[in-house]
Amino acid sequence: MSESKWEKLQSAVNASGISIKDVAEAASIAQSSIFRAMNGSTKAPRPETVDKLEAAFIALVTQKIADYRQAMSLYGYNPIRNRNEEMATHMSAMTQTRKYFGTDGIRGQANTFPMTAEVAYRVGMAAGKMFMSDSDRRHLVVIGKDTRLSGYMIEPALVAGFTSVGMDVRLFGPLPTPGVAMMTRSMRADLGVMISASHNAFADNGIKLFGPDGYKLSDDVELAIEARMDGNILSGVADPAKLGRVQRVDDAQWRYVEITKATFPRHLTLNGLRIVLDCANGAAYKVAPLALYELGAEVFPIGVTPDGININEKCGSTQPAAMAQKVKELRADIGIALDGDADRLVICDENGTIVDGDQIMAIIAGNWAKKGLLKGGGLVATVMSNLGLERFMDKQGLKLERAKVGDRYVMEKMREGGFNLGGEQSGHVILHDHATTGDGLMAALQVLAVLVEQQKPMSELGKQFDTVPQLLKNVKYTGANPMELDSVKQAIKAGEEALKGTGRVLVRPSGTEPLIRVMAEGDDADQVKSVVNSIIDAIKG
Repeated sequence: MSESKWEKLQSAVNASGISIKDVAEAASIAQSSIFRAMNGSTKAPRPETVDKLEAAFIALVTQKIADYRQAMSLYGYNPIRNRNEEMATHMSAMTQTRKYFGTDGIRGQANTFPMTAEVAYRVGMAAGKMFMSDSDRRHLVVIGKDTRLSGYMIEPALVAGFTSVGMDVRLFGPLPTPGVAMMTRSMRADLGVMISASHNAFADNGIKLFGPDGYKLSDDVELAIEARMDGNILSGVADPAKLGRVQRVDDAQWRYVEITKATFPRHLTLNGLRIVLDCANGAAYKVAPLALYELGAEVFPIGVTPDGININEKCGSTQPAAMAQKVKELRADIGIALDGDADRLVICDENGTIVDGDQIMAIIAGNWAKKGLLKGGGLVATVMSNLGLERFMDKQGLKLERAKVGDRYVMEKMREGGFNLGGEQSGHVILHDHATTGDGLMAALQVLAVLVEQQKPMSELGKQFDTVPQLLKNVKYTGANPMELDSVKQAIKAGEEALKGTGRVLVRPSGTEPLIRVMAEGDDADQVKSVVNSIIDAIKG
């Protein structure tokens, strides 16, 4: 911990209007020593003291935001539609130094910080206390997981944390992420938890949290949980007679199947369709084949034999070659590949050609627009979506709004603008009329409905627009973030100038890995390649 962090914290405290006295008191630290350090009489506090002060400050800021929103709501202020941009920017900057949470919950290699049993236990205690708003009633958290071996370590640690603060727990076992979000609302739970690292290899795992409304938690709530995790975690434990109770829910998978099937038009069936379905040896290995089968399809499942370590291994939406090969082999009409927690998908046509999330959104948007079902006048995509999708929407008289990468940021913008369709090129597709997060199976059913209604081959349906040449490369780094280097900034600026008017450049750090993602797109493929390579050379130094 360097002195610069202490200086940064002082600046933030001064700018916030919160007194250092309140921060010190919240951190249970002697105020006199902090005042002496602030006026320069003594050196900066010890690193562990600065950590405690930082956690306390974040908790106080979070409470201040919550109080502000509650007060303004009394006057008809909608914090979703009328976001305080200055505060949002401040909170965004703070998330860059977050200790546990990334862009999609907590994620990392199992048994390595932050994906340890101890951290999971602290998450359970901290999140449990935060969502136990009324001490006069029992509180409930529901937990689902994918098929990773480490789920057997993370799940009981979470359970121990939640029950220790008096929260009851319901365990679903393997269930897609969107299923956990649905069941959180359906069971009137206070909190939902999904144990998964999504499309990552088996060695990784993660923890995603959902509020009682089924939506992923906001940045400020996650920051408040972090502050509690690093505070006096044992201060909120329950009395022995008030510990939480744990039960398994045996029918969660079948309830999810029925909810998902209900989104498929009632006048249609999948009779006669030959579908190759790749479940990535993940959370949907039981539910997805069953849903398609019950709607009448002839299903050829692959990736449905999980063993704890083969999730996403040479299968699933990030490695769709096995699906494409099987489609050609069996002469199927379509292939559908989900990822490890089934919140995203890719499709392939009868020739094995991959159809990504951008084309999938275009298919659904076009169909819904014709039927008057599309809300908000368009859809929400991310900064990574192809320029071709934007041009397609424009030709249809529809708009495309762009959000930061991450399906929860897509959802935030959808809620702000009243959209019911959004997603990512990677295959997260959110159907807000039915779900609060990306749902690969549900999105697949919407594409299948169009396929059945229009009686066109998938090869025709999957080409809604011509993609603009786009190149994305990931550059690993160690040490300091190379995005701060002047040479990198200059290379990015030069690339933007080169593609001005015909394309765009996007360079961003990954929210979950030490990677810089370099993307450029434009009408000239050679120029795009040159721009990307120049930026990568600058990053590598």
